[in-house]
Amino acid sequence: MKIKNEKDFFAGLLFFVLGGGFAWGATTYTVGSAARMGPGYFPLLVGVLLAVLGVLIMFKALTIESEGDSRFGSWAWKPLIFILGANLLFGILLVGLPAFGIPGMGLIVAIYGLAIVASMAGDEFKLKDAIILATVLAVGCYVIFVWALNLTLPVWPSFIAG
Repeated sequence: MKIKNEKDFFAGLLFFVLGGGFAWGATTYTVGSAARMGPGYFPLLVGVLLAVLGVLIMFKALTIESEGDSRFGSWAWKPLIFILGANLLFGILLVGLPAFGIPGMGLIVAIYGLAIVASMAGDEFKLKDAIILATVLAVGCYVIFVWALNLTLPVWPSFIAG
């Protein structure tokens, strides 16, 4: 059987694998029933729905010819590296690396690092725009997570916050 739309086929395969993995992982928790849901109920449901959606997308990619270029292109290395790097930097800045003696810088600094590095993934990078975005995200995250939800997060660097 010939794949008629490579992009849709591989997107469907990704959905199927991720959905199946989450559904399988959710079975380690108590699932419960629709009337008394356990902690594994929602992840199991979402995982199964994502896997079914993946199968439907793969089926469509195998049966229906699409217009335009449906071949899977080359890897976009620059965005891939900068987006993954930004997320890694966020985690390191948020809590630090105690094994290497690097202290946590807190939520605000981590968001600025994330936004600036992730902004470099595009074709046009403007530091001013990245700082504006980081400021909006930092204020929004502080309001939502610290003020509204009252979560205990390291907001400022550990050597400043005490």
